[in-house]
Amino acid sequence: MFGDFGTPMILRSLILPALLLFRLAASEPAEIALWPGVAPGSEGKDAPEKVRITDGGDHVVSGVHKPTIRPYLPEAGRANGAAVLVIPGGGHSALWMDHEGYNLARVLQSHGIAAFVLKYRLARETNSPYTIRGHALADTQRALRLIRSRAAEWGIDPRRLGAVGFSAGGELVWLASASPGNGSPDATDPVERQPSRPDFLGFIYPGRSGDIQPDPNSPPAFLACAFDDRKDISEGLAEVYLRFKRAGVPAELHVYSSGGHGFGLREKNPRPVGRWSDRFEEWLSDSGFLKPR
Repeated sequence: MFGDFGTPMILRSLILPALLLFRLAASEPAEIALWPGVAPGSEGKDAPEKVRITDGGDHVVSGVHKPTIRPYLPEAGRANGAAVLVIPGGGHSALWMDHEGYNLARVLQSHGIAAFVLKYRLARETNSPYTIRGHALADTQRALRLIRSRAAEWGIDPRRLGAVGFSAGGELVWLASASPGNGSPDATDPVERQPSRPDFLGFIYPGRSGDIQPDPNSPPAFLACAFDDRKDISEGLAEVYLRFKRAGVPAELHVYSSGGHGFGLREKNPRPVGRWSDRFEEWLSDSGFLKPR
């Protein structure tokens, strides 16, 4: 039986729900500020953000002075308690919010995993007053602490909160993992009492892979890239996998034959690279992160 334009009805019933995951902008959740008032280091910087929309419909954000997370919470009956901080890339000069942020968050949400898309300050914009460690990393750590501080409210297990980063976002995932992350028990701000270390790591064609040097205490990791990406990415991520292996830390590596740099998660991604998020969820399940501890 065929529907409009000769498309088989059964096929349409399978395609449409997947497409809707990418087209629910009208019901997007509101952003949540990471810091009360002005973010430390952004005093006096109140210029509005810049948003560029590409021909493909991607929202590319720059000029961030008010870092936020956007929560994608699953329905209570579907939630499994796991959560992921999704960190878009863009070379620390812009943020590609759709294919490296919102699209993945909606897919995770539809499968019972809470997702939070981070909008962080950019250290490599022209005349930027920010640094990677002083501001972008601080925003990442604050986001993880904020999520844990509201875990009960959002139905999240604070011991099953990971971070997935694309390109420059992958650099921040590693820095958050490798930096001291204990909370401050005596802090007046309850958010700062929470730890900021992710429980699992996702590196999707990460930048500065040479900096990723796991030790036996590092969280387990999921890694993905394309064979036709830059040499430092494709070969570098293979070396990262071996470092996790040598450290005795569980890791899973996927190198797709094509996809280049920045394949992210798009509606029109060709298979198999377009299905890497399925492999990520399988890895989460196999690693025990989708079950209560």
